[in-house]
Amino acid sequence: MDDQGLLKFPDGFLWGAVTSSYQIEGAWDEDGKGPSIWDTFVRQPGKIERGETGMVAADHYHRWQEDIDLMGALGLKAYCFSVSWPRVLPAGVGQVNQAGLDFYQRLVDALLAKGIMPVVMLYHWELPQSLQERGGWGERDTALAFADYARLMAQALSDRVPFWVTHNEPFVSAMAGHFTGEHAPGIQDPIIALRATHHLLLSHGLAVQALRSSLPATAAAKIGLILNLTPAYPASDSQADRDAARRQDGIANRLFLDPVFKGAYPADMLEMLGPLFPEVPPGDLAAISTPLDFLGVNYYSRAVVRHDPDFPILNASQVYPPASEYSQMWEIYPPGMFDILKRVHDEYHPHEMFVTENGVCVPDGVDFDGKVRDDRRICYLSDHLAQVHKALQAGVPLKGYFHWTLTDNFEWAFGYRMRFGLVYVDFDTQARTIKESGRWYAGLIRENCLDPENCLSPDNALA
Repeated sequence: MDDQGLLKFPDGFLWGAVTSSYQIEGAWDEDGKGPSIWDTFVRQPGKIERGETGMVAADHYHRWQEDIDLMGALGLKAYCFSVSWPRVLPAGVGQVNQAGLDFYQRLVDALLAKGIMPVVMLYHWELPQSLQERGGWGERDTALAFADYARLMAQALSDRVPFWVTHNEPFVSAMAGHFTGEHAPGIQDPIIALRATHHLLLSHGLAVQALRSSLPATAAAKIGLILNLTPAYPASDSQADRDAARRQDGIANRLFLDPVFKGAYPADMLEMLGPLFPEVPPGDLAAISTPLDFLGVNYYSRAVVRHDPDFPILNASQVYPPASEYSQMWEIYPPGMFDILKRVHDEYHPHEMFVTENGVCVPDGVDFDGKVRDDRRICYLSDHLAQVHKALQAGVPLKGYFHWTLTDNFEWAFGYRMRFGLVYVDFDTQARTIKESGRWYAGLIRENCLDPENCLSPDNALA
């Protein structure tokens, strides 16, 4: 902190934004793209609010140049985007769709021309439907197919892309897609969910190996994984609640962190899950723990947990403290950002770390004068970035921060009701408007510092 109370970030700190292909691209069946599990899932009655779909979304497939201009206006230093697997491999394997590959090559070239670093994410839940029909993530062959897909993308983009991410939030893909069924492919089976967990992690390790073998020896590219991590706090000081919080931490955090960084699944989770957890073939954990260059951490909220014998398997459920502030989806708890970053650094020692998603959905809209005044989002960001700075001061090797998300988008089962963007999208016209939070973020990037006592300072604004 300087003499004026400002929080200064390190020189070269990477300020960015992140999106996902299905949530913004649209063009669901154009130019040879094959169907994904989400193209199938959204057609099922009752799965998505108001029956909405991502078939058009934010129409990024056609408006990507406009969106890159918006990134330039915000001053972004980096942009993390996911590739639609079925856009480049319509069947998931086999014949390459060159038109789909060309789209991502044009996108990368335009980002570089604008001085924005491209970060390529291989998977944000968009599995080709043809692979799902063969068993999807419940089958080991999908992990092998993913490694081949990673190799293809490396061969196409390795000369231009300095950062690669294998998976975004495998916990959500496994559990929301295969246990609760609220996400595609809509399966509700704990055995398949845990098989999917293992195969997602295996596919990550195999993809790291495939990327490393395909990237030129002269390339300085870095490879990482993004996990959504949620610190768990007991609802009381009782031993039962403390044990419940430990189990919640195990299923949401350690079940993914331990195999990646320690080469083993947590023993207490294997004991709890018992025969539900799949047999792990020899060599799988060695592949999963292939060394990484960085870990991305997605943080939105915490879990306050109580013992609950009525909740299957976990015997734990979440409670919501009445005195807390809430968004449309979660409790707002900035200290959890510091707690999870410091804990991961202390226990798992990633070489480098990034905050790869952080943001909030609060009601917003265009006012009479064309502005989108989203002060709650600005204050949310300010409070969480103060915790990021605190983690830096505590020695956590943080190299950047990516806001979720660039533009409003299709927010999965919530359809278009939940808005996280720095840029407002009118989904009837596709008109874009930079929100006041976007202007604030642009000022933060420009100055590379934060005034934690005055989140609405006019000095932190787009000129």
